[in-house]
Amino acid sequence: MRLLHTSDWHLGRSLHRADLRDAQAAFLDSLVDVVRSERVDTVLVSGDVYDRAVPPLDAVALAETALERLRDAGARVVVISGNHDSATRLGFSSRLLDASGVHLRTRVAGCAEPLVLEDAHGPVAVYAVPYLEPDLVRDELPGDTAGLGRGQGAVLGHALQQCAADLAVRGGRSVVLAHAWVMGGEASLSERDTTVGGVGHVPASLFAPFDYGALGHLHGPQVLAEGLRYSGSPLAYSFSEARHTKGSWLVELGASGLARVEAVPAPVPRRLSVLRGPLPELLTSRAHDAVEDDWLSVVLTDPVRPDDAMARLSVRFPHVLVLAHEPEGAGRDDRTYGARVAGRSDLEVATGFVEHVRGGAPDDAETGLLAAALEAGRLAGVSA
Repeated sequence: MRLLHTSDWHLGRSLHRADLRDAQAAFLDSLVDVVRSERVDTVLVSGDVYDRAVPPLDAVALAETALERLRDAGARVVVISGNHDSATRLGFSSRLLDASGVHLRTRVAGCAEPLVLEDAHGPVAVYAVPYLEPDLVRDELPGDTAGLGRGQGAVLGHALQQCAADLAVRGGRSVVLAHAWVMGGEASLSERDTTVGGVGHVPASLFAPFDYGALGHLHGPQVLAEGLRYSGSPLAYSFSEARHTKGSWLVELGASGLARVEAVPAPVPRRLSVLRGPLPELLTSRAHDAVEDDWLSVVLTDPVRPDDAMARLSVRFPHVLVLAHEPEGAGRDDRTYGARVAGRSDLEVATGFVEHVRGGAPDDAETGLLAAALEAGRLAGVSA
């Protein structure tokens, strides 16, 4: 049996100011092509189909079309809800869709009841465990939950144990989908944190009974064990993902279990790069020629914040998305705000703010404008 493991589509999401709708559509096109060319039997989507619980209409249309096309290409599709999805909305009409070969698994109570698929070697039990919000699902979990600890790790651990108990009776080959932060996984800056004091982390050992664990939530493709992997998101959703190689996993189950796993790269709409340095150097150095067409995060290190920095950078680098100013050698002040402004006049606080933001003190004309604004505010308060 051939499986294609993907997750974290986050349809409807952008990258700062960059619209990713076309890039997301191109990825889904590539997914359909892989299903056809590799004769994939089942596509596993491990959560976060959408970026938010109430997705925009164009994202819903894109997801609907993708599911139809994957099914038309010959694959069954198994989808679980992630922490960004609304389980109720994503799971609407799931029982009706089952007959079509698209299986939306968003209900907690049935997570230990597998979808049983068949190939030439016999049955494969597919357990689909949606994202489990502890306080919302505790009463819906299968089995005895008396004394169950708090946190996502506790409820997911319980759900996986129920799946493993069913598998122990059923026997044979198995796959489990889950959307969680499993111990050993490395996060990016674009995931929504599901942990509180580490209680969201799940031991990888809980997945040992299953031939393959198709994980979602972390955006970097990762191998926690040969049969336990994150596919990662198909696109980069933060600059912390600039070095990721995005894609999916093509998984093959043989007669006795996992036979092989192969990476399938996703199309790259535009590279992400990070530049750091003074503005004159960034604008003139030939060392940056290779990233002129990349999406960029730029950190300026000039002693004073340059005027019109974004406009000047955009002449050479038209796809700058993030701009920050971190003066080289600037010291860090760890005092509280109250301690930093104690004993200072309103005008000193205002001019100090300008100096902090810009990296240089305001000139006499600017100081005069600030003083006039403060006086106008004072008079307005008196008259009121």
